[in-house]
Amino acid sequence: MAGPDPRVADVRRAVTAAVADLPDDALVLVACSGGPDSLALAAAAAFAVPRSGSAASVSAASSVSAVSSGSAGLSGSAVRPAQSASAGPSAARRAGAVVVDHGLVRGSADVAERAAQQCRALGLDPVLVVRVQVFGAGGPEAAARAARYAALEQAADETGAAAVLLGHTLDDQAETVLLGLARGSGGRSLAGMAAVRGRLRRPLLGIRREDTLAVCEVLGLDPWHDPTNAGQPGDPLRSRVRAHVLPVLERELGPGVARALARTATHLREDAAALDAAGARLLADALTPADSSSPADSRVPGAGRFVAPAPLRRPEATNPRGNDDAAPAGDGAAGSDGGVGVGVVLDVGVLLGAEDAVRRRAVRAAVVAAGAPAGSVHRVHVLAVDALLTDWHGQGPVQLPGRVVARRRCGTLVVGPDSPPMPARATRPADQHRT
Repeated sequence: MAGPDPRVADVRRAVTAAVADLPDDALVLVACSGGPDSLALAAAAAFAVPRSGSAASVSAASSVSAVSSGSAGLSGSAVRPAQSASAGPSAARRAGAVVVDHGLVRGSADVAERAAQQCRALGLDPVLVVRVQVFGAGGPEAAARAARYAALEQAADETGAAAVLLGHTLDDQAETVLLGLARGSGGRSLAGMAAVRGRLRRPLLGIRREDTLAVCEVLGLDPWHDPTNAGQPGDPLRSRVRAHVLPVLERELGPGVARALARTATHLREDAAALDAAGARLLADALTPADSSSPADSRVPGAGRFVAPAPLRRPEATNPRGNDDAAPAGDGAAGSDGGVGVGVVLDVGVLLGAEDAVRRRAVRAAVVAAGAPAGSVHRVHVLAVDALLTDWHGQGPVQLPGRVVARRRCGTLVVGPDSPPMPARATRPADQHRT
């Protein structure tokens, strides 16, 4: 019995591994644009998701004798998977799709509908087509990305999906790392895209783009090729890196550059996870308790309560700078003297006892927890706040994005909303390097 094409099998195995921890009756959505990567992913999900899980394993075991006696086995064709007849607790996992129409180019609605039809032909159900409005700061690419991810989360909420699969490949990961290097980013951005982040999962981070193209060809699928991916002048920067920069590196440095860059992301993500965990522990240790009776607390405007910061999170490469789009905000009223309101109050001595990398992660987390948008907090901000600890000579407060201010008072670092509201001013520094 002939098996599937090895590249088809690789993508199917990647999908199976990505959903292995989900409930047996889970609905899995595929974010599909109709391009080669997402269409190959959709085909693999249509095949592999219903066949994964313990319920599917029982069904597969009961059909072994039929397969052995000559019935058709697993092939490379993109046939619609058999649907489970039961709807009870033993029902198999299901795969659906979400097609997001950004409405940015003429004919985008037709492209979206064509992708939806292909997903339905593969057996995906439900298949949703969502049109979004693209607007916001950061340029059209960032705005489109933010709108897309919001639509995916909303689709998952409405359908009760346990996971949303994204079609980012090893090549996408390599491009992310290369762009981060060109910007002088730190380890957090160079760690690239996470394989799992909440409900979002990226099964293809170990699969090359050439392989997804081959999967589409083998399965007889006709993907849509985004004209902005040609890498022409005026096309998105990532497209130009893909079309021109990486091929030069592969030619001059030898094959394997993309895989090497992706490995770098994996290594740095492991390191970042360890440092983030250490930073979170330090932040918890340095937090000044709300019932503290120390003179420092009684003399800091707004002290006596603090926002418990959320655990440090590694940023997702869902915007041009690789930062989270949302962050917990501080609560409470302003201080009586118009200084820092309720925010995060940290013990300076505890912070100074940590290594630079760990301390600065704790500082960044405190800034975000106090209300600064995570995507707007850059290395220059973190270093300015850190100087209140390491280079203290009576300097004034540090103004931060989101009308947050940090200042040192009576042996504590206080980070919180500045009140009354500050006059409008530019808070985005020229130096946008990350910690």
